[in-house]
Amino acid sequence: MTTDTGAVADTNRFQDVQGVRDALKEVNYLADDGIAGVAFLADRLGKPILVEGPAGTGKTQLAKSIAEITGSKLIRLQCYEGLDESKALYEWNYKKQLLRIQTERGDNTEDWTDIQDDIFSDEFLLTRPLLEAITADEPVVLLIDEVDRVEVETEALLLEILSDYQVSIPELGTITAKQIPLVFLTSNNTRELSEALKRRCLYLHVDYPELEREREIVLAKVPNITESLADQVARIVRSIRQLDLKKAPSVSETLDWARTLMILNIDTIDEQIAKETLNILLKYQTDIAKATKELSVED
Repeated sequence: MTTDTGAVADTNRFQDVQGVRDALKEVNYLADDGIAGVAFLADRLGKPILVEGPAGTGKTQLAKSIAEITGSKLIRLQCYEGLDESKALYEWNYKKQLLRIQTERGDNTEDWTDIQDDIFSDEFLLTRPLLEAITADEPVVLLIDEVDRVEVETEALLLEILSDYQVSIPELGTITAKQIPLVFLTSNNTRELSEALKRRCLYLHVDYPELEREREIVLAKVPNITESLADQVARIVRSIRQLDLKKAPSVSETLDWARTLMILNIDTIDEQIAKETLNILLKYQTDIAKATKELSVED
């Protein structure tokens, strides 16, 4: 690993917005112009994308699909409370360093300064997702998933990377990206992110899909489902989301429900079938009770 003085711009991955939509559709991610447009601009501007929205609306899958269509390596940093520099950026291999110190001092061949220079070198550095992403030779999509789960202080770890695509390591100096990764930060809005982080990103809100788009998603993701059943699934899920629920069904739960109906050989969803399978869509008993009481299904 070597230090450098300036990031190298990556080549453009996309020709136009429609090209992004078409490519994503080939891998069964049905993007609208808003999603495709932000992905296109992020590539051209070399800026990260902050993707916010309810859980289960395809934020993480967007990053995975972009990696797939561009032939990029996907590197994922799963955020959680307590995430620190050693898990996100890098840490030193202390056991290996200690072994080297013991060996060199036992041989009495080097003084402490020489040993110190040796143990703080690339050989003893353990790269974590952030550092791995900017030191990769090949194109990379970096997914920083659920960034809203980390403490405000931890966001500071991201700022230098997202501003200049570089990392400062005291013992080694500044390490600059060999290529600019396409970065996706996802958030479920569990807390407000800092203004400093937001300024460095393009913003994309991914909400529950419109009726027609959800129907298309079901058709694309559930093998052998009929257009009629996909339409029924999308309409019923849409009506359930309009209820005052603790947690509305996600797109992934819509797909689980559609697959369940296929396994049960259901062609038409009547009120009884809908109520008997609500536990696939809803994960709180209060929500199931409310939907059972208020849901009406048109044949």
